[in-house]
Amino acid sequence: MTHADGTIAFIGFGEAGQAFAEGCAGALRARAYDIKTDDPCTRPAKLFDYTAYNVRGCDSLAEALDGARLILSLVTADEAPRAAHAAAECIAPGTVFCDMNSIAPDTKRANAALIEAAGGHYVDVAVMSPVRPALNNVPLLLSGSSAPEALALLKACGFGKLRVVEGDVGSASAIKMIRSVMVKGLEALTTECVLAARRAGVYDEVIASLNANWPGTDWGEKADYNLDRMMIHGLRRAAEMEEVVKTLEALGTGATLTSGTVKRQRAIGLMHINEPPCGLDQKIDLILQRIASE
Repeated sequence: MTHADGTIAFIGFGEAGQAFAEGCAGALRARAYDIKTDDPCTRPAKLFDYTAYNVRGCDSLAEALDGARLILSLVTADEAPRAAHAAAECIAPGTVFCDMNSIAPDTKRANAALIEAAGGHYVDVAVMSPVRPALNNVPLLLSGSSAPEALALLKACGFGKLRVVEGDVGSASAIKMIRSVMVKGLEALTTECVLAARRAGVYDEVIASLNANWPGTDWGEKADYNLDRMMIHGLRRAAEMEEVVKTLEALGTGATLTSGTVKRQRAIGLMHINEPPCGLDQKIDLILQRIASE
């Protein structure tokens, strides 16, 4: 297989990797490597049924990257530097490396230094909304000198909502990180609000007051969705928000509330509720039971 044959390589094959592979089915030749395959204890069969996504699973990162023209790094925030370091050891010169992880601008710049020193073309990519149900139509922001090249390659693979933003590596990430202050912070605030409202016996009054002050917003529905996301992805969100804290501290603007978001996201994630119950009442009851048992 030659370097110019257009193969795409996924580093990490969790929710995002699966969604992109599904959305681009038929438009790409794909390989994937996920570090979890190194440990049989963390190898859920569902996650690694690569053939269901028309993807070839690889036993090593070097095998996955061999011949790739485009690499998509889609790991957890805390694993992103490790993934970049490992990729730099086997990346072919001229390969485009899209760092799509939710990490701070400084972290992306450090990753870029590794990839570019090895001859790769590093691109800062920010994924701006949940990958499902949008799949490959999720909005992506790209920055860095190789962003136009990555834009063309991603379009050829079937990605539909791409935009290059002005600035060097770190610009796209800054947008994502600072936006997450609000998005993930609202999740944490909503959770804190509804748990306290239920415990105090004033839930209906609180939700009615919020709905009256924000016409068009159903805060009960929003809380249900936010709790669902936190239960399933709380640990991953906490890792991302630690990167947001780094971003804010580097800017010198402070991260008081965002530090609280990290704690709340992690606390819900550590409950390991991988299959949340249906309905907000049931979610709140389950969380309050877990809190009471601690």
